[in-house]
Formats: sequence, structure tokens, C-alpha cells
Amino acid sequence: MKWLHRLPTMPLAVIAVLLALAPFSPEPHLWQKLKMLAAGELTRPIDIFDLFMHGGPLGLLLLKLGLGTKKGE
Repeated sequence: MKWLHRLPTMPLAVIAVLLALAPFSPEPHLWQKLKMLAAGELTRPIDIFDLFMHGGPLGLLLLKLGLGTKKGE
């Protein structure tokens, strides 16, 4: 997990927020895909890819912050 600690936090945070909220209207793709996942409608490969593309950086950021606080950093 050393590669995760080497990732710079601030650029990762900016990328994560921008991708999580893009497109800004009518509703963010991440929110739309999470609603589809909760309803059991996330079946098309493009939708699954979209979920990972928009949520991946946010997941990495949360993992980095979680591991950082766990180690006391």
C-alpha cells in the first residue's frame, strides 16, 4: 500500500470531487449510478464502467484518508 501513501492528497481530492460531481446538471453521474445500483437497475456494462470512473477516485481518496488516520498520520 506504499503507492497509496505516495499519492498526493490535494490533487487526488480535486480530481475526486470534480469527477464525483460531473456533470453538474441535471444530476451528477455518480449519484445517478448509485440510485440505479440501489434500485437493481445497474446492469449495462457502460453504466458499471461509469460508476467506477466517477466513483473510483473518491474511493481512493477515502481509502487514503482512512488509512492515514488509522496510522495516526
